[in-house]
Amino acid sequence: MKEKGLEIKNQLLEDIKSVNTLQDIVELKSKYIGKTGVVTGLMKNMKDYAPEERKEIGQIVNVIKTEVNDIISTKEKEINEAILNEKLNKEKIDITLPSKKIKRGSLHPMTRITEEFEDLFVSMGYTVFEGPELESDENCFQKLNLPKGHPARDAQDTFYLKDEVENFLLRSQTSTAQVRAMEANVDKGPIRIVCPGKVYRRDEDATHSHQFMQIEGLVIDKNISMADLKGTLEVMMKKVLGEKTQVRFRPSYFPFTEPSVEVDVTCFKCGGKGCALCKQTGWIEVLGAGMVHPDVLTMSGYDPKVYQGFAFGTGLDRMAMFKYNIPDIRTIYGNDIRFIEQFDRKDED
Repeated sequence: MKEKGLEIKNQLLEDIKSVNTLQDIVELKSKYIGKTGVVTGLMKNMKDYAPEERKEIGQIVNVIKTEVNDIISTKEKEINEAILNEKLNKEKIDITLPSKKIKRGSLHPMTRITEEFEDLFVSMGYTVFEGPELESDENCFQKLNLPKGHPARDAQDTFYLKDEVENFLLRSQTSTAQVRAMEANVDKGPIRIVCPGKVYRRDEDATHSHQFMQIEGLVIDKNISMADLKGTLEVMMKKVLGEKTQVRFRPSYFPFTEPSVEVDVTCFKCGGKGCALCKQTGWIEVLGAGMVHPDVLTMSGYDPKVYQGFAFGTGLDRMAMFKYNIPDIRTIYGNDIRFIEQFDRKDED
């Protein structure tokens, strides 16, 4: 058996000279230590020996198997190292070359304008209040003085949930958060909040989107007047659009405020002189506002004889378009990094 083992070892050393690839190693293993290999065959022949010889022969066969495994493993390691060295030489990196420029992230213009409004109103003592985007018909319309069948509902063209037309919808205005804030105020005391968030309407063109952002403000307290509303809006517009901005009120109608006003600002492009953007008027409409309707106060548990309030709302997308001179609202939601990365520079100007 020792002679047989020496013969196998010599044959292996001869065969291994022609082994150059990992596939050759696989074939070599199969030939010598596979299921039908030469060394494996020695173990299968143990039954041909007398019982008293099997122990000694088994030890010899194990020595042969170990030597064969060591020889093959050494060769396999050499081949793997050669492959690795070749790969490293081909993929060598020249660290002296200039690196690629990493694109720097930038806050989205909608994030910028939202945070600007929030910071302003928090500094004025307001609280940021956010409501859910999925709302009830009652909160979105009925408690804002728009009962079922009211014609003003048609103008908003709302997204109702399928099979639940009378119950739930995607909110068409952030005023629903105002209703929730008034109802959550158990003590029915003063409120001073701003409500930013997404709203949804069936509308889409260069200046409108089916999903857009609004921010609304609500103040409820004793002895609140239109003068408080105008002063607040002047501060807001000057902060966002520039200190030279002037504010103008025009009578209007909203079911949830009385009296109601449309609010214009001097054109930020021409400074009120008249241009194509403001259609030569010198003014641009930016928001709607008014004194909270007594019926709205009553439906949320407030006594309109004791408390008064004002509310206003504007589109954050629209304000971003004015502030950053964005011609098409759809660009805001295109997620093109070339568009978004401009706003660091714009805010520095």
